[in-house]
This record gives sequence, C-alpha cells and structure tokens, in this order.
Amino acid sequence: MEYVIETNGLTKKYGNKTAVDHMSVHVQKGDIYGLIGKNGAGKTSLMKLLLGLTLPDEGKIRFFGNTDLNHARRNIGSLIEAPGLYKNETAYENMKRFAMLADTSDKEIRSILKTVGLADTGRKKAGKFSLGMRQRLGIAIALLGHPEILILDEPINGLDPAGIKEIRDIILELNKKGVTFVISSHLLDELGKIATRYGIVSGGVLVEEITSKELSDKCRTSLKIVTDDGRKAAYALNAYDPKLHLELSENGLSVLSEVKDNSEINIALVNAGVRVYEMKNESIGFEDFFIERLGK
Repeated sequence: MEYVIETNGLTKKYGNKTAVDHMSVHVQKGDIYGLIGKNGAGKTSLMKLLLGLTLPDEGKIRFFGNTDLNHARRNIGSLIEAPGLYKNETAYENMKRFAMLADTSDKEIRSILKTVGLADTGRKKAGKFSLGMRQRLGIAIALLGHPEILILDEPINGLDPAGIKEIRDIILELNKKGVTFVISSHLLDELGKIATRYGIVSGGVLVEEITSKELSDKCRTSLKIVTDDGRKAAYALNAYDPKLHLELSENGLSVLSEVKDNSEINIALVNAGVRVYEMKNESIGFEDFFIERLGK
C-alpha cells in the first residue's frame, strides 16, 4: 500500500512530557483523515512534526513514499491553530502577500478566493471578518501553490452551524478535486460527516486507525435475541437464511446482519421449536465508540 503520509514510531518529548509517543500514521491519497482526540491528546504536536515546525526525537516521516521532506512539503498546505492574517488588509491583499512565497499568479488568487467564497468581500478588511470568514481565508492561503495535501488543525472550532457547513462544503469540494486532507478535531459528529479514515489519539498515543466503513460496521444495529437454546436458535436461523451473520452469547445470540423485519426472525425460531423470551435492537453509537477508545 502506498501512502502520501506515513510515519513510523514518531516521537516528540517536551521535558518529561511525551506529546507524541511512537505514532505510526498512514494516510492514503484521497483520504479525509480525521485525527480525533481530546484537547492535549497530541494532535497539534503531530501536525507540527509533519510540517517541520518542530523536530522529532525519534521515528521517521515519509511523504509520497520518500524521505526528502523539504521537497515534499512544497506540496503541502496547512492551517495550524488560528490563521496569521494582516487585519488591516482585504482578503485579496492578504493573498497577494502570501502568494509571494508560492509564486502564484493573480488569476490563481482570484480562483482560490472564489472557491472559498471570499471573491466578493471587496474592500472589507480581514480584521472585520467573522470567525468563519477568517478560517476560509486561512484555507485559501493554504491552497496557494496547488498543494496535494492540506493539514488543518481544528478548522471548525468555535464556528456557528452556518460557518461549520461552509468549511465542510469547501473540504468536500476540494477533496473531489483530488486534495488529501488531514484534519484534527474533537467534534466527533462534525468530523463523522466528512472523514473517510480516522486516527484516534489519546495521551500522545495513536490508539487505532479505522476507515469510515469499518466504523459503520462496528456501530451498526444488531438484533439481540434471548432464547432457551442459543445453539438451536443459531441452527434455525442458518437454515432460514445462511447469509445471516450470527454471534452466540451466554443466553442466546445476536444477529449482526441487517434485519428488515424482526417478526420473520421470530417466526423462524418459533417454527423450529425455540422459545424466544426477548428480542431487541442494540447499537453502539458513533460517539460511544470513540469515547470507549479514547478511554484507553
């Protein structure tokens, strides 16, 4: 598997505190990779290591399959913490200043401002922008030079629902055009709307990497059935539908496959002579799954 970002045992210490503890992260091309963790978990520290803003004590980083980090970082845009803007200048003037570093044309600047919805702000100064507008301008600056990867640290933190939707729509639109994202957040519900892959971080440790599909499978609803004989019930349901995914428990079994009509399951068991004492749908929520992992 080829990754656009790959770390191996990446570690960063500040005195006695280990901010990043032997993290091995894997980001594929086209991912919207969500770093989830509590404040202080190590998300920002990891991002700063990736961007070369701080140096690791141990471990390796690879971008696009190689270790020529300085060259590769030219293809990475970033917004870490709050965007550093010239408050007395317009969105366009801010872009012009930062464009000097990326050797960007005026046409590209105006195209990027249109992409993030800031093309019509006119003479309004950045200091008068809303928080959402400042975040969008920060993303616009990060897009200078046509980066293949964008690293965004808490891009929706503090935004109202309208601002969150604006940032989310921009991310999804850019991702359709081939931009890979690494986004940190502690807002599980919002990140869940866009992420294709997650890295769960707790206490400087990468607890788990999981795709959105794997997460969906883990959080799906199951049908719990309490019977007088779990094995007999499993045999009956296998005969009824061999495709059902079953899991035996101490006092019955669970149907992990999607069940459209619970009554049909009940009829199949009763016809097989199985006593059914209870049937109920159970599920682990998206938030519950992450809280359980973060507890580790």
